[in-house]
Amino acid sequence: MSFFPRLVTDPPTQDQSERAERVSVTMLCEVRQGSRPWKAARLDDLAPGGFRIAWLPEVREDLPLRIRIPGLHLLTARVCWSRDNMVGCEFAEPLHPAVFEHIARTAGS
Repeated sequence: MSFFPRLVTDPPTQDQSERAERVSVTMLCEVRQGSRPWKAARLDDLAPGGFRIAWLPEVREDLPLRIRIPGLHLLTARVCWSRDNMVGCEFAEPLHPAVFEHIARTAGS
């Protein structure tokens, strides 16, 4: 079992200090689970350790999620929660700080 840092994937009631690295973004990306087709999804929230996307039909917490964020290589994440038209995920490997800062600058709202 691997360790995943707890950042953006916690429900909105999480401690403010953990939320400090999270930024609101609005950008389209592509996601898929298993051999399902790629689907467009709106990335709404990003942290070095995870992200939140708008609702994804038939999302499963037991399957890894693949995400293609424009300008980045293919990333792997695990689904931590889904509710109220949102899906929270943790990256298998946290984003490098420079990558996170670049996305935050270019896609932040």
